[in-house]
Amino acid sequence: MKKNFILSIMMVALTLMSCSANPSEAAASAAKNKKADNKMTKVKLETSLGDIVVELYNETPQHRDNFVKLVKEGYYDGVLFHRVIKDFMIQTGDGNSKTAGPDAMLGDGDPGYTIEAEFVYPKYFHKRGALAAARTADQVNPERRSSGSQFYIVTGKIYSSDELKMMTQRMADMRKQDIFRRLLNENRTRVEELQKTQDMAALQELQNELIQKTEAEAAENPFTLTDEQIDAYTSVGGTPHLDGQYTVFGEVIEGMDVVDKIQNTTTGRADRPTVDIKIVKATIVK
Repeated sequence: MKKNFILSIMMVALTLMSCSANPSEAAASAAKNKKADNKMTKVKLETSLGDIVVELYNETPQHRDNFVKLVKEGYYDGVLFHRVIKDFMIQTGDGNSKTAGPDAMLGDGDPGYTIEAEFVYPKYFHKRGALAAARTADQVNPERRSSGSQFYIVTGKIYSSDELKMMTQRMADMRKQDIFRRLLNENRTRVEELQKTQDMAALQELQNELIQKTEAEAAENPFTLTDEQIDAYTSVGGTPHLDGQYTVFGEVIEGMDVVDKIQNTTTGRADRPTVDIKIVKATIVK
């Protein structure tokens, strides 16, 4: 038994020596594993006008995994680009569009669920080529949850420095409106009580109080664009007014020329192309 015990100790020691004797191999293995973890999923969209390859961000895992699931199920095979606006974006993913007649109104089709917003802002923003999730309006969707299937690819426009400054100011004003609406909703019960009693003085006082809180919160976290955003919007373009409101979960890495072909097509009612353009097949790129 003593001999076996000694042999066991020697085996453990040899194993430890082996590990410590090759630190570079261990580090290389760890780096390889980390690189594998950071590898982003790529999806090829074979459209009737050519191929588009998109890369899905790992920092938006719910959107990434849902997109991959739908691709594997064949959900996107045959869907139309049902909404196309030049210098803005091209939108697709409505499951109802697969069998839609030429006069059908599209945009409501989805798998029957929504996805929690995953804003990774300002790291990911609406530069040209960004892949983002469509959604319903704030009035009915204050949490800004994404459609279960519909998405758009940004084409946008190039902004001058002056245009971008004005856009930034408008976006800062929009943020104040969002803050005020949130505070108002938080005080809805109080507002309704004051309205019932027709206490206009108290309502005015509450309004002033909420305005002050809005200004204070906006000043504490002022809206600005990063150097990367400014560089992108003044060089390749995009749609900055959508930033922080819709989940950006990937980007086009091949085929922006095809995206441009789609955005330059003739459109009719509700921005639908007059000649159908579809995703023939979507596949995961190995």
